[in-house]
Order: sequence, then C-alpha cells, then structure tokens
Amino acid sequence: MKNKILVVDDEWNMRNLVKIYLSKENFDVEEAKDGNGAIKMVQQTHYNLMVLDIMLPDIDGWEVCSTIRKTNQMPILMLTARNDIKDRVHGLNLGADDYLIKPFAPEELVARVNALLRRKNVKIEDTNETILYFENLTIDGESREVEVNDIPVELTPKEFDILYSVASQSKRVFTREILLDKIWYSNEFRDLRAIDTHVKNIREKLRKIGLPYNPIKTVWGVGYKFNIQEDQT
Repeated sequence: MKNKILVVDDEWNMRNLVKIYLSKENFDVEEAKDGNGAIKMVQQTHYNLMVLDIMLPDIDGWEVCSTIRKTNQMPILMLTARNDIKDRVHGLNLGADDYLIKPFAPEELVARVNALLRRKNVKIEDTNETILYFENLTIDGESREVEVNDIPVELTPKEFDILYSVASQSKRVFTREILLDKIWYSNEFRDLRAIDTHVKNIREKLRKIGLPYNPIKTVWGVGYKFNIQEDQT
C-alpha cells in the first residue's frame, strides 16, 4: 500500500512541484491550499505524513500543526522561508518533526520525507526487551506505543525515540549530542535546544495522563537519564 501524503501550501506552483517529485517516488499525494481545509482532510482521511507550509492565507502552519497534534501523531515536515531559530524551536514545541527552508532542492525534500517515514516505522533495537515495564509506565519498542496506567500517550516519532533510548539504558546518562544523533538525521537543523524542547514535551504529556513522577531526569552539565519512580527525591 502506498504511503499517503498531504501537501499543504497556498501556492499552486509549490504544491505541484512537491507533488511531482513525491509521486515519482510512488507516494499517493493529496493537496490542500489552506489550513482549515488541511485540518478537515486529516479528520476525514488517514495520511502517513504532512508537508506543511507555515505561511497560509487563513490560519498559519503553526496553528494547523498544533491542532492536528491533539489527535494525530503523523510526521509533519514544515516548509518555511524564514530561517530564524526561534521559529523552528516554536514549531518543535508544537510538534513539528522536521523543517525545510525555502527555496529547497526537491531531491532533499524527498530524502527528508523518506527519512521521516523510516523513523516512524522503525523498530528500536537498543535493548533485547521489546516492551519496557516501569511503575505506571509501559513503553513498547515494536509497536511504538506508550501507556501510563494503561492509558495511551500520543508521542511524536522523535519524542518516542528519546524516551525509549533513555528508558532502554536506564543507568546511562545521555548527552544532548548523543540524543541529537539518535533522532536527527538532517544536518541542517542540529540545535541542542531541540532536545530540551522534546524532553519538556515528553514530561508534560506523561504528566497530563497521570504519571506521578518525572520520567527523564536532568543531569546538570551533562544531559539526561531515565528516572524511575524509585529515584525520586
């Protein structure tokens, strides 16, 4: 079955360019020209990935990303003409998985899309255990599912990779550089603050579901490690 991709951009030329190159890679591509239309399409159809422009005529891509993330964890690749680091960090906070700066080479777009889809479907192999069990918390490396007290928690692909990495080697302290190497396969946006943003999102999502402790401990001056309930002080 083909991967279905939704391309959201108000410029026909850009949508058509993206569609041509992704269709050549055997993707099933659909289009939306504004944010509200994209949200409705996602509510009605299953997509494997979204290519999302930030500047849209009705609501911007950030609002689209934030709205979709409430119910859907498909990878989101954001397109932007702005190279401001603050914009990128803001997008990460809202749940974006990757960025591509306009103008871009179509071949790079295809490579980014393929990388996001591979990471979405990859099986974590840092440990021989498929499912990790902790107090109040279960992490399934094969199905890429997380539960707190049997309640599912929706994490983005990068958030899952970080949580599984630290949980599968719970005695290890991970530097931000190591975690960045594990989750970021593009050299264009390798900012250590991205790790802090993802960790913050993981903590908040698990807390809201009911996890009574902080699952990722900050090791000041070094990085992060998994924090089982018994470690709480």
